[in-house]
Amino acid sequence: MSAPLRIAVIQGSTRDGRLGPTVARWIDAHAADRPDMTTDLIDLAETPLPTVFPQLGQAPARAEDRDLLAAVSPRIAAADAFVVVTPEYNHSYPASLKNAIDWHNREWHAKPVGFVAYGGFSAGLRAIEHLRGVFAELHAVTLRDAVGLQGAWGQFDAAGRAVDPATDTAATAMLDRLAWWAQVLREGRAKTPYGA
Repeated sequence: MSAPLRIAVIQGSTRDGRLGPTVARWIDAHAADRPDMTTDLIDLAETPLPTVFPQLGQAPARAEDRDLLAAVSPRIAAADAFVVVTPEYNHSYPASLKNAIDWHNREWHAKPVGFVAYGGFSAGLRAIEHLRGVFAELHAVTLRDAVGLQGAWGQFDAAGRAVDPATDTAATAMLDRLAWWAQVLREGRAKTPYGA
């Protein structure tokens, strides 16, 4: 049996009063309960990244920027796959998430990305559609199966459990697909480094 897949769960919201941590802990628990996965929950509010980029191809000049990146970048690089947890803001995803994506490049290559999105009527699906194009540019594989939470504030009880069993079923389906792609792509990268 192969080593468990390393799944980075990236919680993209940094807004005060956010629902994101509840959603992220819920999907993280689903993944962590599986024998084929280990998880690393990266909350972008707890691990903020710089917002001023260096000249293309250069390392950040400021030591504090390098320290902020050191708290996140190795964790993204070590992951075999990702679950991105995002709210939908103005028909898209938050700037904090785009910032975290843009600080990295090769770390995303040839790795699968699953999505858990939440919002009002749209269930966050417009944020997912915007993210698909961004991750395609970074040579990542996005999953068709995603979890969308409509009217998200009413989707979890006080203990952070999903109130609708169908939500847990959707999470299981998405993680099953993520596991398949993560295993195949991990084996592929080991056999032939991506871009070689």
